[in-house]
Amino acid sequence: MRAAVCGSPIQHSLSPALHRAAYAALELDGWEYDLLEVDEERLPHVVSALDATWAGLSLTMPLKQAVIPLVDEVSDFARAVGSVNTVVVQPRLDRRGVPGRRGVRLRAENTDVIGLVTALAEQGAQRISRGVVLGGGATARSAVVALLQAGCTRPVVVVRNATRAGELRAVAARLGGELDVRDWSELPVALTADVVLSTVPIGASAAMTEALLGGFRPVWWPLLLDVVYAPWPTPLAAAWGGVVVGGFEMLLHQAAAQVQLMTGRTAPVEAMRAAGLAALRARAQA
Repeated sequence: MRAAVCGSPIQHSLSPALHRAAYAALELDGWEYDLLEVDEERLPHVVSALDATWAGLSLTMPLKQAVIPLVDEVSDFARAVGSVNTVVVQPRLDRRGVPGRRGVRLRAENTDVIGLVTALAEQGAQRISRGVVLGGGATARSAVVALLQAGCTRPVVVVRNATRAGELRAVAARLGGELDVRDWSELPVALTADVVLSTVPIGASAAMTEALLGGFRPVWWPLLLDVVYAPWPTPLAAAWGGVVVGGFEMLLHQAAAQVQLMTGRTAPVEAMRAAGLAALRARAQA
């Protein structure tokens, strides 16, 4: 069986280390997990080539919305979030319950949310009253939903242009919440939160850190989860004076959920964690 992570750029991805470690621990002989450089233009060709030899795909930017019209089914949860990071390849059964001639059925899922929720819960943040999301991209959608699931009924979202937060508002509304949308000039509102989720790309982290902190150091620091895991630490994580959770923890737990979806087996989280941390150390020493 084959699986792969797709995105562009993709060479930095740690997903192969995590998934291959899971396959080894589960003794899934013959299972392979690869890196595929795939942009939005190439994605339809990759998806249309999936057959019964495939278990599924992991998806990263810029594919988390682009894949939605290409699959047979989107889970209710992934549709509500509006962001997909997993495609599971399932047998397409005929009326007798056996594989039909049409091959496979592709189901889209979102495991980013469970990755975030689990990473936060490991730090004791199972219930969140005041949560702030930095950024407005695809991962921000999952971050908003993670806060809603943790009991934060009105998350604050800080984006460069507040007029572009319409889809984030729609995500919250579909799940019974609402957003308090602020623009970049109001970044310091993050320092009034219990939990801050940064979904800002590494290239914008330094400028955002200066705009957010600007030499100011609060007496009390919120818990910060920065979804970036390489390079680490990000400028924001390095400047933060409180507890910081790196994007590796989110990646680990969303990958564990993907392993379960693709293999039907409980993911060996600790084996995956050890392999991922070893890969990160090797990169740092290279």
